[in-house]
Amino acid sequence: MYFDRFDICLAHWAFACSWHDGMGSATYAKFAQLNRVGFKPGCSQSEDPKDLGDNAREIYRQLVVSRCGIKSTLTA
Repeated sequence: MYFDRFDICLAHWAFACSWHDGMGSATYAKFAQLNRVGFKPGCSQSEDPKDLGDNAREIYRQLVVSRCGIKSTLTA
């Protein structure tokens, strides 16, 4: 796995879309952080991890494991 800024931002965006607990949550605050660094997903970008590239999907998987305590997630 390599670290590409776009893949990192995309993975965090997809994670925030899927796992936030509402507007007051720390995970929802990811949207503001992503906006500050200038990240704007395309209008056709899906937050479904299956639609992410390999690198972004692995970063997303690591976020789910570390933040949600889920030990195994879909990798393909």
